[in-house]
Amino acid sequence: MPYRLLKFGLERAYSAPRMFRSPPTLRDSYDVVIIGGGGHGLAAAHYLAHEHGIRDVAVLEQRYIGHGGTGRNTAIIRSNYLTEEGARFYEFSVDLYRDLSRALDFNLFYSERGHFTLAHTPASLRTQRWRAEVNKHLGIDSEVVDPAFIKETIPEIDLTCGGHQPPIVGALYHPPGAIARHDAVAWAYARGADQGGVEIHQQTSVTGIEIADGKVAGVHTDRGFIKTRKVLSAVAGWTPQIQRMVGLRTPLTVHPLQALVTEPYKPWLDAIVVSASLHTYVSQSSRGELVAGASLDPYELTSMRSTLDFAEGLAGHMMDLFPFLGHVNVLRQWAGLCDMTPDFSPIMGTTPVGGFYIDAGWGTWGFKASPVCGYTMAHTVATGEDHELIRAFNLARFGGFELVGEKGAASVGH
Repeated sequence: MPYRLLKFGLERAYSAPRMFRSPPTLRDSYDVVIIGGGGHGLAAAHYLAHEHGIRDVAVLEQRYIGHGGTGRNTAIIRSNYLTEEGARFYEFSVDLYRDLSRALDFNLFYSERGHFTLAHTPASLRTQRWRAEVNKHLGIDSEVVDPAFIKETIPEIDLTCGGHQPPIVGALYHPPGAIARHDAVAWAYARGADQGGVEIHQQTSVTGIEIADGKVAGVHTDRGFIKTRKVLSAVAGWTPQIQRMVGLRTPLTVHPLQALVTEPYKPWLDAIVVSASLHTYVSQSSRGELVAGASLDPYELTSMRSTLDFAEGLAGHMMDLFPFLGHVNVLRQWAGLCDMTPDFSPIMGTTPVGGFYIDAGWGTWGFKASPVCGYTMAHTVATGEDHELIRAFNLARFGGFELVGEKGAASVGH
């Protein structure tokens, strides 16, 4: 580089452009209010503005965008679900993810790795075959593979699990399985929503929702009252608090989910590895860290504290699979809140309260659905009718016993 050009660049200070604007004042009315500044809420705001021309929208976030589940997950993306409704829904999300960096003009570091769901028993292997056949029927790339294929693809894995656990007898292999940077997803959708005219208000807590004649009339916040006829709740583990404000009952329970990240290590793990039997899932980031998590904590709690028991248990199971990791240091661990449904499927769409829309019940699988949730919920809010992809997930299914059972594909937080 010529010295004069370098000198010219260094002598001038250029402020970095902000991802999105922070309006100084909260107006007294909006066409739509979205509660929750995570991936789902921001995606819905983006698609409302760009797909439906609804720009008079306020996104209210009690802390900062991505503070909840969007910034606390392990960033795994897949569509190898068990039910037809679930598989079609998540496959559409994977399709959106593949093109999302281009569509939002933002590098999300989307990387297809291949996803292995390990089977340690004949019963588990039967479930994997079931999932594979459902996926193939729907055109989703999944197949059951034997231990030899697993070892060839992941040479470092110990198929015997050190003799401490049942050995690996096969796996469901899902080549489109991918990872992406979760913070980038939130930032990209926030920028897209802002460019579409949406207002994003951080540090704004909702304290109540005004209902008149069975319909939404406004939202009370710690910064004043907002008149609106449409409210979308996309707050994950805080859903029970919001639903009580409108007198709505749901079968949600809230559990902590913990994860950890290690120090950077020489790249060796290309694939995503999941073991329901060991309550473990792990992938390696582009910077070399191992990102790993376990299943839900068994108790209902709204605390996001991490525990030593979790770190010890997960470390032991990771070493069952990869014994050489014994000397790798853990950099940090964290926890998030998961709103769980009885059938391990989300609650989405319209509700008995006019103008109140819900996007909840995301348990451990919310990040992978961020694009499709935003897309379908924007359609639902704009038209007042559930998008065809989410009709099966309406809250009314619990009253009619029409559950969408995904426990076989979603019972481990991945």
